[in-house]
Amino acid sequence: MGDLLEPLPGSVLFCCDHNAVRSPMAEAIMKRLYGTRTYVQSAGVRSDQEIDGFAITACKEIGVELSRHRTRSFDQMGGWGDDLGSFDLILALSPASHHLALDLGRPHALRVEFWPILDPTGMGTSREERLGFYRQARDMILRRLVERWGPGRDGWTGTDHR
Repeated sequence: MGDLLEPLPGSVLFCCDHNAVRSPMAEAIMKRLYGTRTYVQSAGVRSDQEIDGFAITACKEIGVELSRHRTRSFDQMGGWGDDLGSFDLILALSPASHHLALDLGRPHALRVEFWPILDPTGMGTSREERLGFYRQARDMILRRLVERWGPGRDGWTGTDHR
């Protein structure tokens, strides 16, 4: 972890392809780390899938609740009370969501960054192998968050649950 951590932005939007694996994992982990110190949401290019069971399991292993997450797309955000222009930072976790966030954010001059996070869907053959890829994606997200903004409000880093 670096000596100079960035201050937490007031609001963060995570995005990926379906809002079913990576972006909801990132949203839930960031909420666990920093609580109400920052407003955090997630969205997908599409919302055509339910939350992934392997994502729920991988997050539960580190004490992060994900089972109540409801997927949503960028198009649905307004109906849920979120305006894209109100986010201080958009963190895109897939190339497709990065391109869409840049396009949609252009009128608002939004800060959009790309974090290349592994897409674990469809990887592995056995249940344990598949879960291993989801753990890798979870740990990539966790590591990026802690390296950028430090450990959680209670010192939690997500690594003490293994």
